[in-house]
Amino acid sequence: MDSTLFSRRRAERFAQLLDEANGGRRHHVRSRADDELVRLVAVGRRFSTDPPPAEVDPDFRTGLRAMLLATAEREGIGAPAGVTGQPSTGRGPLLPAATARRARARGAILVGIAAGAVAVSGISAASENAVPGDALYGMKRGTERAQLALTSSDVSRGQLFLGFARTRLGEAAELRGDAVGFDTVLDDMDADTRQGVRLLTGAAAQRSDPAALDAVDTFLDGQRRAVGALADGASRAERDRARRSLALLDAIDRRAAALRAAIACGLPASTGSDALGPTPAGCPR
Repeated sequence: MDSTLFSRRRAERFAQLLDEANGGRRHHVRSRADDELVRLVAVGRRFSTDPPPAEVDPDFRTGLRAMLLATAEREGIGAPAGVTGQPSTGRGPLLPAATARRARARGAILVGIAAGAVAVSGISAASENAVPGDALYGMKRGTERAQLALTSSDVSRGQLFLGFARTRLGEAAELRGDAVGFDTVLDDMDADTRQGVRLLTGAAAQRSDPAALDAVDTFLDGQRRAVGALADGASRAERDRARRSLALLDAIDRRAAALRAAIACGLPASTGSDALGPTPAGCPR
C-alpha cells in the first residue's frame, strides 16, 4: 500500500471536515477514517474557540524582545508596511488559488499544532504590542497572515479580518500625534473592516442565512464606541480622520440591516456587489 497516498487522502479529507465545521460547503462523502478525523476536528475547534491560557514570563518576553530587536537592527529586518511606501492595506492570497487548496490539504493535520504554536509563541508575544515604526511590526503582521492562511471558511476569515481591524484601532491609539502613522493605521483598519464585512455579508447572501451577520453587528457595537473614544482629545485632523472611519461603520450598519431584511423577505439576497459585499434587493411593500 502506498502510505504517502493514504496520508494525502487522510489530509485532504481532514481539510474537507475542517471546512464543513467552519461553515464551508458540505461534500456529502464519507471515508473509513472519518470517525477518527471527526475527533481531531472537535479538538481543533475547541482550541480555536477556547484556547488554553498561556502566560509568558515577563522577563522572558523582555529578553526575547531585546534579542529580536537587536537581530532585526543588525540584519536590516522589519521595515513596516505602509510606512516605507510598501502596500499594506491589501492582503492578497499568499498562494495561487490552485495551490492554496492543495497546501491547506497537505498541512491540515498540522493546523491544531500550528494554531497552538502561534498562540503561545514567544515571538508572537514579543511582537503583540508593536506599532508601525517598530522593528517587530512586520513580524506581527506576518503572524496575522499566517492565521489567515490556516483558516479555510469565509466566515472564519471574515471574523479574523474584523479582529485585525480591532487591533489596528488599538495601534492608532498609540500613534496619536504622529499624523502619518495615525492615518496609515486607520487606512489599514478600514481595509480590514471592508474585507471582513465583504466575506461575512457574502456568506449570508450565498446561504440566505443572516447568522453570519451577527458577527458584523457585534463588531459594530464595540468598534463604534472605540473609534468615538479615539477622537476624544485628538487633534482636529485626527478627529476628521476618525469620522471617516465612523462613516464607514454607519454604511456597514445600513448594509447589514438591508441584507437581513432582504433575506427575511425571501427575495434573492443580492442584485450585485460592491466594497461591502452583496447589494441587497429591496423588499416589496
